[in-house]
Amino acid sequence: MKLALCQIDTVIGDFPGNVDRILDATGRAMRHEPELVVFPEMSLCGYPPMDLLDQPSFAELEEEAFRRLQKSLPHGVAVALGHIGRNPSGLGRPLTNAVSVILDGAVVFEQAKTLLPTYDVFDEARYFEPATARRVWNYRGSRIGFAICEDLWRETTPVPGMRYPVDPPRELLDAGANLIIVPSASPYQMDKTDLRVGLCADLARAGAVPVAYCNMAGANDSLVFDGRSFLVDRKGHLVALGDFGEDILVVDTESTVAEQAAPTSPQRWDEVERALVEGIRGYMRKCGFKKAHLGLSGGIDSAIVAVLAAKAIGADNLTCVSMPSRFSSAGSVDDSVELARQLGCRLETIPIEAPFSSFLGTLNPHFEGTAFGLTEENLQARIRGDILMAWSNKFDSMLLTTGNKSELAVGYCTLYGDMCGALAPIGDLLKTEVFALCERIYARDGLIPRAILDKPPSAELRPNQLDQDSLPPYNLLDAILELYIEKDLSAEDIAAHGFDPAVVTRIVAMTARSEYKRRQAAPVIKVSSRAFGMGRRMPIARVVHEAMDTRH
Repeated sequence: MKLALCQIDTVIGDFPGNVDRILDATGRAMRHEPELVVFPEMSLCGYPPMDLLDQPSFAELEEEAFRRLQKSLPHGVAVALGHIGRNPSGLGRPLTNAVSVILDGAVVFEQAKTLLPTYDVFDEARYFEPATARRVWNYRGSRIGFAICEDLWRETTPVPGMRYPVDPPRELLDAGANLIIVPSASPYQMDKTDLRVGLCADLARAGAVPVAYCNMAGANDSLVFDGRSFLVDRKGHLVALGDFGEDILVVDTESTVAEQAAPTSPQRWDEVERALVEGIRGYMRKCGFKKAHLGLSGGIDSAIVAVLAAKAIGADNLTCVSMPSRFSSAGSVDDSVELARQLGCRLETIPIEAPFSSFLGTLNPHFEGTAFGLTEENLQARIRGDILMAWSNKFDSMLLTTGNKSELAVGYCTLYGDMCGALAPIGDLLKTEVFALCERIYARDGLIPRAILDKPPSAELRPNQLDQDSLPPYNLLDAILELYIEKDLSAEDIAAHGFDPAVVTRIVAMTARSEYKRRQAAPVIKVSSRAFGMGRRMPIARVVHEAMDTRH
């Protein structure tokens, strides 16, 4: 069967616009004469709609949009579309996460999603009623089963100890399906394409059936949807792989890897870069911003954010602001100038010495007799935050904050200072990952002055300051943070990996104490398996049980 897998970029709640996107993609797909056009999960309303689903008018507006599509889609081809369904039983939640097939103006098949994820960034059981039955659809000699996104992931363990009681793909195979289609809204994370392909390949081999995967594209808030739709043949070989972003992948389910060379996966850091660029671009476009700015310090974090932003919106729409203080090195200022020159973006220099001296003078009667310390360091960060927010208000420009995941984890950042901003593009990259991404961009494009990559990280808020004065070396810090945040290991279990128990205890305690900062942080573009934000929900006021007895 010839399929057109349409990975489109929808806007949550933009029903007229989403209808037009679906009609446009269908029209373009029709040039290839497919037998079935497939759209991703929840294409019509956008994903994830979250508590908009609690508003009755939201589902009613989507129903109207669905009926418009039903009348407007071309005849002679079937179109499978993800949308908000209705629970016909009258029991449980009134809505379902459904896929319907429209053919010649009629709805000829519908399947609701069975497995409703409630981990990480997902909370679908809050809104939807799960399917109670899995059926196949007979069409042009094929028996087609639809496994909607999470329904495919039955064979994995989403969170430790959790196993789903129902196996939707297995039931579809038992019902005689000879083709499985997976409409999906699966967010991007590093190396996830291989995981998706592996799951579909296992299913294909188990049932000796081809499996077609159609994924959403674009970005909504913290989530990036990479597209990357694909087809695996009956033997589990990858036959075709779509591009990152919006695309229409036309495949024939009878194709095999012998007939078509298997596509290769992109370089890892190139794809991370693409995801972050897409995240910035999508967030700004859907929030109505055309211009962005950031504080450019001469350090590696602000440098990579500037590179990503310039690629996302164009250098002409980006302003970098250098705000040197009495502690800024000449090298950092020069590096900022050189980076802005390489990017071709606007660079403004606004020294902070005058407001900093004014603050010190105002506070001196009250601070007399105390040593210069964290208070004075944070004053500089907050002055810079005020300048950047003033720029945002005056020029309708979106402020990008430049902190990384390591800093956000242990609180090495200043509330209402360097944490100011509407979006944190690298807030899900550990510091060592920031370096790896920058090295890749430097090796590939020559972008970012070499001096920025080589200098020791420093906030430059006091003389001769280095990050390592306050934190363990980043390679050690990040290794512990990865085990604690992404693997959910306790301090004791982390120490069992060979780390100094005292260092582990300190990092875990710093991370726990910094929860109040993260609760006030800008949204983070998610690229890891566990990002700060809605995917990691921790109480602010709590006892840190992870602490260990470090006397041994």
